Amino acid sequence: MRHGKKFNHLGRKAAHRKAMLSNMATSLILHKRISTTLAKAKELKKYVEPLVSRAKEDTTHNRRIAFSYLKSKDAIIALFGEISSKVGTRPGGYTRIIKTGFRLGDNAEMCIIELVDFNELMLKDAKPAKKTTRRSRRGSGKAADAPATPAVEAKSEEPQAPEASADTTEGETEEK
Repeated sequence: MRHGKKFNHLGRKAAHRKAMLSNMATSLILHKRISTTLAKAKELKKYVEPLVSRAKEDTTHNRRIAFSYLKSKDAIIALFGEISSKVGTRPGGYTRIIKTGFRLGDNAEMCIIELVDFNELMLKDAKPAKKTTRRSRRGSGKAADAPATPAVEAKSEEPQAPEASADTTEGETEEK
């Protein structure tokens, strides 16, 4: 019976699962974002986040523990260098899972797992938007009094596409 065994075995034996999670964690640390199935991403999140928490305190003991999980010197250098400096103030939640749809072959649910502080597109959105002013629901009457002709003239002044040059070679023909 499997009472109390809560983690996902991912359809693999223990050694294969451990090696796969180690390789995926190394790829995530080196590339900052990987695409995988949702089940693997959820297990990888449980695997990586404690390592990132350990990387905040750069000691020999923490480096050796992380190396026992990752087995890659390049990943340890990146984890304790670049990643730990960016997440030093964050109390947790170092990874983000974004669902991307379903795989064509077997309809498995796919996603992207990424390190939160390394997505520049999301960081730009985090800036506060400029404050908008409140407007009255009643119109001031300016829109009704304005003539409609300037709007028509503005549309006619749009730039046109450049015409084809007259010096085309003999082999080319223009289609219109």
